[in-house]
Amino acid sequence: MDCDPNQPQPGTTPIIQIEGLRTQFDDVVVHDNLNLNINQGEIVSLVGGSGTGKTVLLRHMVGLTHPAAGSVRVLGEDICTTDPRQLQRLRTRWGMLFQQGALFSALTVFDNVAQPMRELRVLPKELIREAALMKLNMAGIGPEHALKMPSDLSGGMIKRVALARALALDPELLFLDEPTAGLDPNASESFVDLIRSLHQEMRLTVVMVTHDLDTLFALSSRVAVLADKHIIAYCEPGKVVEFKHPFIESFFRGERGLRAIEAMPDE
Repeated sequence: MDCDPNQPQPGTTPIIQIEGLRTQFDDVVVHDNLNLNINQGEIVSLVGGSGTGKTVLLRHMVGLTHPAAGSVRVLGEDICTTDPRQLQRLRTRWGMLFQQGALFSALTVFDNVAQPMRELRVLPKELIREAALMKLNMAGIGPEHALKMPSDLSGGMIKRVALARALALDPELLFLDEPTAGLDPNASESFVDLIRSLHQEMRLTVVMVTHDLDTLFALSSRVAVLADKHIIAYCEPGKVVEFKHPFIESFFRGERGLRAIEAMPDE
């Protein structure tokens, strides 16, 4: 079928390849024989009901947790078996935006963004300063906010600072966990526009967990639907809604889903 997650697009080499993945916590199996290929330059959204393991799957991709079985290859490396030093090197090639931002509360805005560069222990202080301010500017945060503490920021600004930190090392891959959660409609729309422009400008591959239909339809190249412990459909947003499954019917064909489909940008 057109929504087969096992098939990479013709003429491409997946930047992320997941094969036969099984996730289990004690007696609870979350994923079973899950397969997924993500190509360079895509924006892929992961959706599914509560308990389907969307964020867990994202955490597998960045090596924060390991599955019970199967392989997770990112940028050509199986991150489940690679040694810790190589995994640390790989982590400099991707950025992660956590759902609540996960800023260091004791560090200023500037220091939060500069921290990944400082951890490399090879960059001069002045270069770190210039790069951190540049990344903040790219995320829509002016230098007048650089010395503020996270507690002084709005929810939207926290997201932008966290995004600047995720981009600090010029990653090839960007992982987003519910990027617009908690934002009002205007802030959400602005953040979606920012992600879209950065995706194009930096030639990023983006993997995003979201339940927000407007965000999903505005950004996604393809949508991976998690249900029944694996990915049941993997298509362009306009096609995935045609797949017959109870979750897809309720999630995409309800009033909010139909409204978001109507607002989809023209191809």
